[in-house]
Amino acid sequence: MEIKPIRTEQDYNQALERLEVIFDAKKGTKEGDELEVLGILIEKYEDDHFPIDLPDPIEAIKFRMEQMNYSQNDLAKVIGLKSRASEILNKKRKLSLEMIRNLHETMKIPTEVLIQPY
Repeated sequence: MEIKPIRTEQDYNQALERLEVIFDAKKGTKEGDELEVLGILIEKYEDDHFPIDLPDPIEAIKFRMEQMNYSQNDLAKVIGLKSRASEILNKKRKLSLEMIRNLHETMKIPTEVLIQPY
């Protein structure tokens, strides 16, 4: 087991190749330990080099509505009036703090997504 930091794309590709070889290693074995450490190193490299931006707040609301099979009327019950729901979905009105709290609590949309500017 030769574990080293992943600093370059070549290191990253080699780590991925090794991960593929030991992917089914049993936990608690030498290869299982290597798999666990290698996974952490790969995740760190990916977080640093391939960051994923948070989604647009309104797109996140629309996506979650689709997942939950919510209509605009259902959204209106969460954030207030039906006209407000329409204004929010069309980006004509900003989310208030209370709306953000309700969306987070009811629809489980992360607050860090909802508080972003749009």
